[in-house]
Amino acid sequence: MAWERARSLAQECVREPLPAVTRTLADALGHALAEPLTALTDLPPFDTSAMDGWAVAGPGPWRLGGATVLAGDHCGPLGAGTAVPIATGARVPEGATAVLRREHGVVDDLLHADPAGPEPRRDIRPRGQECRAREPLLPAGVTVTPAVLGLAAAAGYDRLTVYRRPTVELLVLGDELLESGVPRDGRVRDALGPLLPPWLRDCGADVIGSRRVADDFGLLREAVRDSVADVVVTTGSTAAGPVDFLHDTLHETGARLLVDSVRVRPGHPMLLAELPPAADGRARRLVGLPGNPLAAVAGTVTLAAPLLRRLGGHADVTPSPVPVAAELPGHPRDTKLLPVLRTDHGVTPLPFGGPAMLRGLVLADGLAVVPPGGALPGASVEVLAVPGR
Repeated sequence: MAWERARSLAQECVREPLPAVTRTLADALGHALAEPLTALTDLPPFDTSAMDGWAVAGPGPWRLGGATVLAGDHCGPLGAGTAVPIATGARVPEGATAVLRREHGVVDDLLHADPAGPEPRRDIRPRGQECRAREPLLPAGVTVTPAVLGLAAAAGYDRLTVYRRPTVELLVLGDELLESGVPRDGRVRDALGPLLPPWLRDCGADVIGSRRVADDFGLLREAVRDSVADVVVTTGSTAAGPVDFLHDTLHETGARLLVDSVRVRPGHPMLLAELPPAADGRARRLVGLPGNPLAAVAGTVTLAAPLLRRLGGHADVTPSPVPVAAELPGHPRDTKLLPVLRTDHGVTPLPFGGPAMLRGLVLADGLAVVPPGGALPGASVEVLAVPGR
């Protein structure tokens, strides 16, 4: 199956996002908005001072009166020819026509402006400058970032309606994997157990479990059958080797294969399947990633990331094409996902892009989607994001 078609199927197999839930602001981070964010108040909710200085009424000089108006204070109205000290962010008293900056004021018996009085409304942030009550701020589908949390709080929200995040269980397969120490006796360290959970969380998932499963058909079948996660992600066992039991497991459990091998390098033996529903009727899916580290990363960005984002209700992101600064080597027939660096002139390839390598990924600004045959300088390619960069 072509790489573009496989990635589309990972989205299309989700008919609608998971149900909407209500979360406190502290718990909404990383979710997608399930309904538009609408301002509950004007922002700012009243005229505020943009500078430290004096709130003045009419032309100067002005008679000074009262204590400094601080943020959170309320001051009575000002009469013509009067002024009151005011701090940045404080509510501007009724009757004030401008704010005179501290560096522009001289005080003797009266307050004088130096060199000239402020223009009307100078250094006053007017009520509703950022938005008016009931004004739409963000559409549904936007990911709740720290900035979104700040905007929601400023607009008066204590809780947000968001889509539930899909749950994921990671099954790391392979008797050859070590959990500690250096590789020895023909065995290698498990790199995907540490790498994948934070990446899957970055894709919008709640990782509810990560465990090793031995190369045993019965154990794998039991782990897949009994998982309560919305999405089961496996590493390894996607090909046809002597201990690759994933296809047999899917057949035995009644799963339906949607993607079975993709024309992409690295990572071509990836797969996507619909599992039998959970006991409560929830749909379940399985993403099978190859066992080699960079091949598994390719499977994650091709199948897992689009699937998880669609389940979580996140809006589709249309990447902008990025120019190619130096030739990107490709595969003769398949799409290639290549670690690249961004420069002022476009992307350039990095070494160490083999299926079992991670060194190039660590240095990469993203994974370039290189068409069959490669891409020459002057062409444009899509660049997939690498979490943490």
